[in-house]
Amino acid sequence: MTRLKGTNLVALGFMTFALFLGAGNIIFPPSAGMAAGDHLLPAAMGFLLTGVGLPLLTVVALARVGGGMDKLTAPIGKVAGAILAVAVYLAIGPLFATPRTAVASFEIGVAPITGNSSMALLLYTLGYFAIVLFLSLNPGQLVDRVGKLITPVLLAGLLILGLAGVFAPAGEFSTSTDAYREAPLVQGFLQGYLTMDALGALVFGIVITTAIRDQGITDNGLVTRYSIIAGIIAAIGLSLVYVSLFYLGATSGNIAGDAQNGGQILAAYVQHTFGKGGSLLLAVVIMLACLTTAVGLLSACGEFFSAMFGLSYRKVVIAFGLFSMAVANQGLTHLISVSVPVLVGLYPLAIVLVALSLADRLWLKPSRVFIPVMGLTFIFGLADGIAAAGWEHLVPAWFSHLPLSSLSMGWLVPALVALLLAVIVDRALGAPKAVLN
Repeated sequence: MTRLKGTNLVALGFMTFALFLGAGNIIFPPSAGMAAGDHLLPAAMGFLLTGVGLPLLTVVALARVGGGMDKLTAPIGKVAGAILAVAVYLAIGPLFATPRTAVASFEIGVAPITGNSSMALLLYTLGYFAIVLFLSLNPGQLVDRVGKLITPVLLAGLLILGLAGVFAPAGEFSTSTDAYREAPLVQGFLQGYLTMDALGALVFGIVITTAIRDQGITDNGLVTRYSIIAGIIAAIGLSLVYVSLFYLGATSGNIAGDAQNGGQILAAYVQHTFGKGGSLLLAVVIMLACLTTAVGLLSACGEFFSAMFGLSYRKVVIAFGLFSMAVANQGLTHLISVSVPVLVGLYPLAIVLVALSLADRLWLKPSRVFIPVMGLTFIFGLADGIAAAGWEHLVPAWFSHLPLSSLSMGWLVPALVALLLAVIVDRALGAPKAVLN
């Protein structure tokens, strides 16, 4: 029976780490760290719960059922599962996340050098997506190309940046904002939520399992084990990056106190510590982080839609790559304004789906629990998404009185109530146990 060697397993973990690490993952920690200031530790712990914990649990849940969303969503039915899967793949793929990797890496790492013009963005996205397509058209070589070639360079850049932030801070801890002073753990938790990596994990599950099987692994148990190990390696790497960038942000208040986002904080710190040459380092780190994420997203979408509609993987990848390039040229501000409400509506569904899947052995008949809880989560998550879009007048007024509704988490309490009632009904009706795997 074929098994992965230690070096190949580490490369798989590096690939998984690189798939998750995009521009947003580098930008959010410094801004949250600066806001947390001397309340750094609890804020960072909250961030790790949602920025690392949730994606890792999603990888584990997908590994247990074989790596695909179709099996994960089986208890809610084929039609509902397919609709949810299509929505997630489109949102995390060509509509929002994939083009965002290009435009974010341009505005953070390239625009400070070339200028933020539409022509510069067009030329950059042409080159960027040419590389992404080249790497994505042969998914069987993702481990070699991403895990063994690109990721070490990315890690080297992040190592330099992280060590500098920890051992050469720009100053003392900044003063915490009121929100972080009152509830640092909750605020960090919400910032980690905004990374949207749980949605990314739903997409990357198939990429990870495909990469494992392309190494000659056929035993399902080994595929599951290696997927979990890869997820743990990625989680450790992400945790180290987040903690170091949190510290960098918390100690950079005196040089970037007026910064509007984490990108500006990083740019200010790099300029302060490394001078002009540091801008090149930041550009390389951001571009590689975004590039590897885009490759994973595009490959996952290619695998999913080619299998669902019987299309050529190559044609799907090329079409989505070109479409993503077109969307990227609309600009980052417009892209974020459109994507945030959609992601706010989808993310609760992903959280509930993963949580229910991990606890599948507790349900006598999973569909009795999944369908009502997911259905109610969809309704209240949709209301949160509509409110996040600025259309509060379309949402009934009583929605705003729900606990945590002001934090776009009004879905949480209704979902918990639905879960309690669904479990009572499931136990009362009784049935032979059915599990996802």
